[in-house]
Amino acid sequence: MDSDTARASADSSRHLLRHCVATLAYRAGKAVRGAPDGFGDLRVSAATRSSGEILAHMGDLLDWALSIAQGKQQWHTSAPLPWTAEIQRFFAALEAFDGHLASGGPLHVSPGKLFQGPIADALTHVGQLATRRGLAGAPVRGENYFLADIAIGRVGPEQSHPRREFD
Repeated sequence: MDSDTARASADSSRHLLRHCVATLAYRAGKAVRGAPDGFGDLRVSAATRSSGEILAHMGDLLDWALSIAQGKQQWHTSAPLPWTAEIQRFFAALEAFDGHLASGGPLHVSPGKLFQGPIADALTHVGQLATRRGLAGAPVRGENYFLADIAIGRVGPEQSHPRREFD
C-alpha cells in the first residue's frame, strides 16, 4: 500500500470513529436527558453500580480514550459527581476526545482499537442507563436510529430532536 492509500485509509477510519463518537453523544444524550430526580443514585441491586457511577465510568472511558490517542495511556477511576455535573463532565470528555480526533494530530493506536475498547464499552453503558430509565418509571422512547440526525462533531449535550420515535 502506498503512502497516499494508507493516509486515505487512516482518514476514513478516523472519520468513521468520529461518527461513532457522535452516535455515542446522541444516544447518551437521549438516555440522560429528563432523568427523574434521584436517578443518579438508582441501583438495580446492592451488587451493581448506581446510574451515577455508570455515567462516571463512561466519562472515565472517554478520558482514557483521549489519553490512549495522545500516546500517554492512563486510567483513572472517578467518584461520581452529582447527576447534572456528571452529565456535563461526560459531554466535556466527549468533546475533548472528538477535538483530538478532529485536530488531525497523531493517534498512537488505530481508530479500530479506540472503538473496540472505550467507545464500544461506553455504548454498552448507554444501554444500561436506558434500561434503568424504564425501571425508574421514565422510559427512553425507542427510535429508528438509522433516521437520526447524527453529525460528526456534534458531541455536546445539545442534540437534534428525534426524527422517528416509536409509540
